[in-house]
Amino acid sequence: MGRKSLSGGVQAKERDRIEFTFVFNNKRYRPTLQRTPTEANLRPAREQLKDIKRRIDAGTFTFIEEFPDYKFRDQVEASSAEDSIRTCKQVFDAFIAHCDMLVEMNDLAFSTVDGYRKILDSVWKAAIGDDVFEEITYSQLAAIAAAHTRNKKTYNNVVSVLRCAFEFGYKDHRPPVDPFTIDEGETIIAASHAEFGAAHGNYEEFRFFTGLRQSEQIALTAHDCDMKKGTINITKAVVRSREKDRTKTGEDREIALCARALEVLRRQLELREALVRAGRIQHDLVFFQEDGAPILNV
Repeated sequence: MGRKSLSGGVQAKERDRIEFTFVFNNKRYRPTLQRTPTEANLRPAREQLKDIKRRIDAGTFTFIEEFPDYKFRDQVEASSAEDSIRTCKQVFDAFIAHCDMLVEMNDLAFSTVDGYRKILDSVWKAAIGDDVFEEITYSQLAAIAAAHTRNKKTYNNVVSVLRCAFEFGYKDHRPPVDPFTIDEGETIIAASHAEFGAAHGNYEEFRFFTGLRQSEQIALTAHDCDMKKGTINITKAVVRSREKDRTKTGEDREIALCARALEVLRRQLELREALVRAGRIQHDLVFFQEDGAPILNV
């Protein structure tokens, strides 16, 4: 019959160290940290262990960063190397688990994660789920994305979710790798302008050089833009066709635009004014579809 830990996986180890017990990569470890094992130090250590276990479940835990002086470091690195060959499906599942944790902490909206899950399941897992994550090439991703560019409403989501999942997956590597280089970004931007026109091209280009969430960008209005200061105010978002008077993080912010983003915004506002004069726009939104209609979904 199994024994239940009375220490919660955290206990005193000698006079000046605290020991943590947990399972990582299917092996039990008992690393220590140099802290006097008083109750005042044991309480936060228990919380630290809970956080370690959450990160292990989410696939974001890095053993050596947490316990840099662990005496059996070589064994951990050898074990990690054995388990380092991951499929894209494993990375996507770990990414969604991490997002689910953020939902529980009220740091991410459920609707956002639900959208991530559906796109990864229907598009990316079906295409590359069984492939080795680190062997995926840009040309593969570009070809898959190209198959979904006929529907303008889903193109941004398809690419954006993949970017988030790959950024998450590459956090396990040093140095971190961005799935899109600046040259690749320029290629995507040029293709967006050529295939879909100025409105969509400007939208995609602005995202590359501001890092805005899609829900915040489609809610941006002309009144939020200060061309003299070169800034925009982010105070709201649109999720599933509904405007929310708050951002995903719940905090308003002012963003100073780089020169490239400011030039894109200037072009977009000029396009907007032309469509207003033509009677094709009756809203305050900065970004819209080619016919002037609002972008309702992300």
